[in-house]
Amino acid sequence: MSATSLIAYAKVAKRFDGGRVVAVDDVSLEVAGGEFVAIVGGSGSGKTTLLRLANRLIEADGGTITVEGEDVRAADPISLRRRIGYVFQSGALFPHMSVAGNIGITPQLLGWAARDISARTDELLDLVRLERAPYRDRMPHELSGGQRQRVGVARALAARPRIVLMDEPFGALDPLTRDALGEDYRELHGKLGLTTVMITHDMTEAILLADRIAVMRAGKLLAQGTPAELAASRDPYVGELLRTPRRQAERLNERLPRGGA
Repeated sequence: MSATSLIAYAKVAKRFDGGRVVAVDDVSLEVAGGEFVAIVGGSGSGKTTLLRLANRLIEADGGTITVEGEDVRAADPISLRRRIGYVFQSGALFPHMSVAGNIGITPQLLGWAARDISARTDELLDLVRLERAPYRDRMPHELSGGQRQRVGVARALAARPRIVLMDEPFGALDPLTRDALGEDYRELHGKLGLTTVMITHDMTEAILLADRIAVMRAGKLLAQGTPAELAASRDPYVGELLRTPRRQAERLNERLPRGGA
């Protein structure tokens, strides 16, 4: 493992269904401090399994995973999860808790004082662009999809983690909200000095947001690198993924009027 890596997978393997289904197959990947890495692949590629292995939501069958230099097998799983932010698809907020209750749950479990939790909640509402007074006491069912996802991001950041894991965080949102929230999170990533690993099936989103992209298929890590480095890959699947945004851009240019809004 590199001295600068905050997350490192070394020859990691995971099988399900009594060993018959290979989800992750001999994957090695390092994520440096401050880096934004997107893991891209289709359904069943193993990308979400790989993410969940890092905080022991799933246990690996083989290989080694280290987080901040510690082998996760030696870490208490609850303590490990509390120091890693995790953003689920569609927010996955606790439905019986208010916005403030959802944001403050991890600091509360860590024993923070009530006044510190309240101050941190207000700080995070500002960071994710939700006004304090109107939103603090709202329940999840009173929020739009984009608002729930912003609360999910705030909850993940509440205990000031260095690492944030994101599982298809913007996939269920409408295009305008998805674009705005993606850009806002990318800004937060840089502003707060985070290390982010994001799962997505959208190559365009990965190219626009991530510093580096890892491509998975059938449990294998096919390629990793910057978009420019991936363009040099000889793997046909990687090439097809990269051609998709180009084809979309070309079709848009053909259909949209030149010089218009």
